Amino acid sequence: MIDMGRISRRAMMASVGTGGAATALAASRTVVPGLKPQPFRFCLNTGTLRGFKLPLDQQLPLIAKAGYQAVEPWVSELTDYTKAGRPLRDLRKRMADLGLTVESAIGFSKWIAEEEKVRAEGIEQLKREMDLLSQLGATRIAAPPAGATGEPEIHLKKAAERYRAILELGDSFGIVPLLELWGFSRNLGRLADVLSVLLECSHPKAGLIADVYHLYKGGSGFEGLRLLSAGCMPVFHLNDYPAQPEREKISDADRVFPGDGVAPLSSILNSLRASGGGQVLSLELFNRSYWQKDVRWVLATGIEKMKAAVRRP
Repeated sequence: MIDMGRISRRAMMASVGTGGAATALAASRTVVPGLKPQPFRFCLNTGTLRGFKLPLDQQLPLIAKAGYQAVEPWVSELTDYTKAGRPLRDLRKRMADLGLTVESAIGFSKWIAEEEKVRAEGIEQLKREMDLLSQLGATRIAAPPAGATGEPEIHLKKAAERYRAILELGDSFGIVPLLELWGFSRNLGRLADVLSVLLECSHPKAGLIADVYHLYKGGSGFEGLRLLSAGCMPVFHLNDYPAQPEREKISDADRVFPGDGVAPLSSILNSLRASGGGQVLSLELFNRSYWQKDVRWVLATGIEKMKAAVRRP
């Protein structure tokens, strides 16, 4: 866990002044009486289909036909597409023709690593990834603490400086890196850590991606979601987790469809609604038992259960 240190009053006021990371504060999400929250949008994180080993261009028509409105591809899939000599503008047109938007993308550059050489390599990787995404018409990329999940713990100020550096890099590409909370990580493994970094970095586009499973795995709980605005957290990874194995032993592969586990989904979604709604709910699962079934079944079941969770009071 990041050493939270002390957030200065000056840093917090600077964040409020920019209107960026301060959107994480409850004061920024005034609810207008009579104003109906905007509906959620349904997205597919392509990691959910990873075990089927389908190229991205073959996944897209299946995703659209199942009823998803958006897609969250992995950067490695975009790289594979370009290696075949195909321009991303063709993939961009294909997505548009199918009615799909790209709401984020999943990369694993080691931008936060403590070792300077590793971190520099991570920044160069992120540049390449942002360039790919700009060609695709995307505007966001997930920025998890890859390369810093174990020792050493990284102090809040260092983490904030490194995050601000990639936000500034993103400004030149038109891509916003969103801090992704990883519950198993020693760094950025809790919601409090991530919010502290957002405030301390004092950048107007600072934001995050949270995940039902990762919030549980890291021990953050879900009450903190009430403090977040949709502008601060535009993408939310929706999934569920079973009662067993226990939290300390549960892993990515144990995630289940929304509603098939014990997560308080109604409370979680109501917290998102209270922020104004409109977030992209992206289904992200790595359950190997699902990969033994038909891909169409996985897609259809996934969106059906997402919609059922949203309808549930």
